[in-house]
Amino acid sequence: MSLVDLERLSRALRESEPLPLQGRVIRATGLMVEASLPRVPLGTACEIRVSEGHRVAAEVVGFSGASALLMPFGEMQGICENCPVVPRESAADVAVGDAMLGRVVDAGMRPIDGGPAPRLDGKAALHGKPPNAMARRRIADPMTLGIKSLDGLLTLGEGQRLGVLAGPGVGKSVLLGMVARHALADVIVVALVGERGREVREFVERDLGPEGLRRSIVVVATADEPPLVRVRAAMAATSVAEHFRARGKKVLLLVDSLSRVCMAQREIGLAAGEPPTAKGYPPSVFALMPRLVERAGNDAGEGSITALYTVLAEGDDLTDPVVDAAKAILDGHVVLSRKLAGAGHFPAVDVLASVSRVMNDIATPQHRELARRARDILSAYQESADLIEVGAYVAGSNPRVDHALRTIAALRAFLQQPPEAHPTLPQTLELLAAAVAAPPETSRA
Repeated sequence: MSLVDLERLSRALRESEPLPLQGRVIRATGLMVEASLPRVPLGTACEIRVSEGHRVAAEVVGFSGASALLMPFGEMQGICENCPVVPRESAADVAVGDAMLGRVVDAGMRPIDGGPAPRLDGKAALHGKPPNAMARRRIADPMTLGIKSLDGLLTLGEGQRLGVLAGPGVGKSVLLGMVARHALADVIVVALVGERGREVREFVERDLGPEGLRRSIVVVATADEPPLVRVRAAMAATSVAEHFRARGKKVLLLVDSLSRVCMAQREIGLAAGEPPTAKGYPPSVFALMPRLVERAGNDAGEGSITALYTVLAEGDDLTDPVVDAAKAILDGHVVLSRKLAGAGHFPAVDVLASVSRVMNDIATPQHRELARRARDILSAYQESADLIEVGAYVAGSNPRVDHALRTIAALRAFLQQPPEAHPTLPQTLELLAAAVAAPPETSRA
């Protein structure tokens, strides 16, 4: 073969388009599609070609022998044996940009609010790495949420991760809406995962409102969507928050709910053949939780991600495995009480069952003393509640209880708040000081 022929052949090879690697569907069972697809890594995005013009996006989530296990992002109807499967690219990037502010999008960053597609000029890793442990700035500044019970007694710090633990119907969404409207943050990212479709619009229009939406990005994956989409929504929302943190913004990340993210991962894990452990949750659930929440917090720069994760306590069971794991890996938790909610006490924050692990590092000595006195009043009243309610307590037998009886009404009034109220931190501390101060005793004839 002459040199001219070799050059012509070399040029033809350079200009040719190689055929894409292609596999075939072997079987589809439940939520999973098994395909012959050699040499594809975990997390690869694929396209199942069901028919002419009909494609189903999927992702490689595991392997079984020489076969790849794929989970579709959409409906499985129409998928049959020998359907071509073409790997596309790693599903590791999320489109981001300032144009997302004020928008409601799905897990793929496509708008679902009826507006035009935002022009997004940036990319963020879907599975970002948490900041280096020694490079993180320490939490040193309080984050004002505009909610007296939290700012006064469970003070949150910039970069803290907090769990909101509650059963259904005790005001989690209303509390998150209040935080989104009133918190002193530059950007708010909301992930609504596993919600009923009806609740999404209610949250955006009623709880978040135009004021909150203006500086927010809402990422939605409803309960009817495949589990892979629900997990991706939480990951994508965290990626968006990381993008703004890298630009020096003070970001507030609200995830409702972490429990439904775990339930989605349970579906994925069980379908992929993982063994069930505590309450049917496979090991991948408890590996996913720290990977997700550790991405929030402070990094070495000026930005921060302060995160609130709602955790659904099924049947008000605070010993649920997901609840226990969340309490262990987060920087504190707020418990919402059904008893308080039933009594019309909103927000229904059970102060004695809640804790902020960084409050002592960020609150002033005067603030810590006021919070200690408030907790002492609530604790003293709770310890003697049975005697008080049946009229068996004798005044003067316990000075702590006597003080609690004189101040409990004012303290309970302090802990309640209408959704539209948003006091500043100095105002909150002033109101707290007045609530824990004992009123003068009435003179006895």
